[in-house]
Amino acid sequence: MKKYRKILAMLAVLALVLVLSGCSNTPITDKSTGFWDGLIILNFSRAIIWLAHLFGHSYGLGIIAFTLIIRIIILPLMIFQTRSMVAMQEIQPQMKALQKQYSSRDMETQQKLQSEMKKLYSQYGVHPMASMLPLLVQMPVLIALYQAIWRTQALKTGSFLWLQLGSKDPYYVLPILAALFTFASSWLSMKSQPEQNGMTTSMTYLMPVIILITAINVPSALSLYWVISNAFQVGQTLLLQNPFKINREREEKKKKERDRKRDLEKARKRAIRNHKR
Repeated sequence: MKKYRKILAMLAVLALVLVLSGCSNTPITDKSTGFWDGLIILNFSRAIIWLAHLFGHSYGLGIIAFTLIIRIIILPLMIFQTRSMVAMQEIQPQMKALQKQYSSRDMETQQKLQSEMKKLYSQYGVHPMASMLPLLVQMPVLIALYQAIWRTQALKTGSFLWLQLGSKDPYYVLPILAALFTFASSWLSMKSQPEQNGMTTSMTYLMPVIILITAINVPSALSLYWVISNAFQVGQTLLLQNPFKINREREEKKKKERDRKRDLEKARKRAIRNHKR
């Protein structure tokens, strides 16, 4: 049942992404109406243009500044989501042990498994769905930022460094950087997991390829957004889910447990020797 709840939650997130990303692709203007176009996308667009004027009418800097502002604003949600994910990862071995112990599919055994799972969650203070709510909040915001850049005509007429923001990157620098940052973030997240599976590994290598191909074929304004957003994600991962720190702490914890068991065994043997005397 828990597995199906996770699948349903992921499908709900995917449906939300598809609904929002499938909204009208018509240009955003002052005459745009409706909650999504007139209130959300239009104000995001205005904020990017205002920041661009603040930075010497540089639409590239406006995109960079607003992307960073949005990522910082939703950072608390990302912190909560990441901590929930890490906590769930840490108890994966115990969860698998319980699933192996109660592998029978009869109702009584499955009820016992659910009961033991709940005890495990309570013991470690985690909830299997805790990371989904922040994700549901983040996705509309990030999609709104994406669409504001995609649908604001003024952003497509500007230039930034060697780029014409409405045209593709002629040197493929931004697509390559976007793919590299995507890979770095996914790889760091994967390395922090106590156990890795084939799906996680496949996505780690597949997503950068998808980002690369997509970024090559979209205006450089969007590629610039991906580079900044994914670079921020790498820094966020190093800060919140640093695999080097997590794995070091995990090894220290295992060492302490081994030392504790060794000390207990030594104490048991001393007690036996003393008893024989």
